[in-house]
Amino acid sequence: MVFKRLLGSLGVGGPTVDTVLDPGAVRPGGGLSGQVHLVGGEADFDIEHIGLELVARVEAEHEDGESEGVVVFERFTVGGGFRLAAGERHSVPFTVTLPWETPITELYGQPLGVVLGLRTELAVAGAKDKGDLDQLTVTALPAQEAILEAFGQLGFGFRSADLEYGRIGGTGQQLPFYQEIEITPSPRYAHQVNEIEVTFLAGPAGLEVVLEADKRGGLFSSGQDALTRVFVGHHDVRDWNTEVDGWISQLVEHRGSYGHESHYAHGEHHHEDRHDGHRSGPGIGTAVAAGAAGLAVGVVGGMVAAEVIDEVGDFFEGDEED
Repeated sequence: MVFKRLLGSLGVGGPTVDTVLDPGAVRPGGGLSGQVHLVGGEADFDIEHIGLELVARVEAEHEDGESEGVVVFERFTVGGGFRLAAGERHSVPFTVTLPWETPITELYGQPLGVVLGLRTELAVAGAKDKGDLDQLTVTALPAQEAILEAFGQLGFGFRSADLEYGRIGGTGQQLPFYQEIEITPSPRYAHQVNEIEVTFLAGPAGLEVVLEADKRGGLFSSGQDALTRVFVGHHDVRDWNTEVDGWISQLVEHRGSYGHESHYAHGEHHHEDRHDGHRSGPGIGTAVAAGAAGLAVGVVGGMVAAEVIDEVGDFFEGDEED
């Protein structure tokens, strides 16, 4: 999705900017490449700098409920310091490195409903204009993919994915928000938990995997939240089905609460009870291609993402948080 816009700060006759990303999805910690195409206006202009911003649609929880906004989570300068003649066409190639904690927006080609964008800023003659916005597609790292596929093969289902503003205590989290992938329990655990939330905090050495379970209450007790955390190397070779099943067994058998495990808590952004019992999401154990046993998000996740992506331009033109 590419938007060509005249630089409003310069009025009619100013240069235009069009950023085109190289085809294909990128991965957290990987390179993002493309070209910024400029077309000169009716006069010569000095291009002071060309900047790129990574932006995300993020939810925030507070006393009055929830709100949404746009967070800039990385900035790059990819060019500048030249004169663009009237009518001249000029292209600036770039390659930048995504933060390791960049959220994933798709799995096996299926959108998760998370919206990321790359915004281009052009500084000309002392004026700045955020002149171009492109949808950014980020696919899972191999270890993330293996873990989510194991969930699917164990009978868990995908419910939704979102970005939450705040930090998870006791982790090495770098970004001001984290991604939650909400998963419905498999039949084996359906009587014990309402939902499991998976958060990946990737870094150069591997992943911190944070698991949170919304536990069901019994006849004489209320439900509790339980958390656990494990570290996985990027190139670990494991029996992932056995590993993930062990994690979930440990999680649902845990007797503590947020107070007991405060070093894993989500700080001031502790999740209120937003679950609705036995509602099930689309299955994530769906085969993605003939002969490929794997995990893919269901149709509902794709529809939600499509609706969001259709309006991504309007959304990113709105409220900002720098």
